[in-house]
Amino acid sequence: MNTKGYSTRDERRLLDALGRGLLKDFPNPERSGCPGSEVLKRIASRTMPLDESEKWLDHLGSCSPCYGDFSEFRRVYELRQKRTLLAIAASILVVAGIAGWVLLQRHNDALVAQTAVVDLRDRSLPRGTQSNPAQSPLVVSRAARRWNIYLPLGSSEGSYEIRIVTESGGLLMETTGEAKLESGIALLPVDVNLPLGSSGRCNLETRRNAGEWNTFPLVLR
Repeated sequence: MNTKGYSTRDERRLLDALGRGLLKDFPNPERSGCPGSEVLKRIASRTMPLDESEKWLDHLGSCSPCYGDFSEFRRVYELRQKRTLLAIAASILVVAGIAGWVLLQRHNDALVAQTAVVDLRDRSLPRGTQSNPAQSPLVVSRAARRWNIYLPLGSSEGSYEIRIVTESGGLLMETTGEAKLESGIALLPVDVNLPLGSSGRCNLETRRNAGEWNTFPLVLR
């Protein structure tokens, strides 16, 4: 027999015995033979081994005050259990919510880190493969895999060629993209795949319809 807890059968036996003791049918104003509140609390909370609680079953079934105390202790115990379960469930939901938010933020941060804005709107259109030394270089993260290039004011929409070359003329990357006008500004999104270890000063070159290259100083960091 399990002496440390109640099985379903044991609990049914206990409840059947207690069910025989009605709250008003067995008055005991002198509390003769009563086990005391601590014993009743242990029985109600299932912390007393069954072989210890058995000796009190007959008394509980024939003492209305003890049965009333037991019922109240049992109600309080079950209420406390429900509150504990609700608190645990709420804690799990909070933790899950925070974890989900952190994962979403990391995902969003990763997307932001992989996208770079290259703003050429206030840049002049230098002709040829030599950049204007008076212009400060653009600074772009080499980890970005997508560049949103805002072309200089007055640029037209359409197909563009893009390439990135070293200051000595070595080709790092070339691709094409389709520029679309947004509020009068030509936006050219391109996917970028730079060689491993590409960094430092170089040049961004763009041209449309196989025309002349426009060159802008660039720093990959």
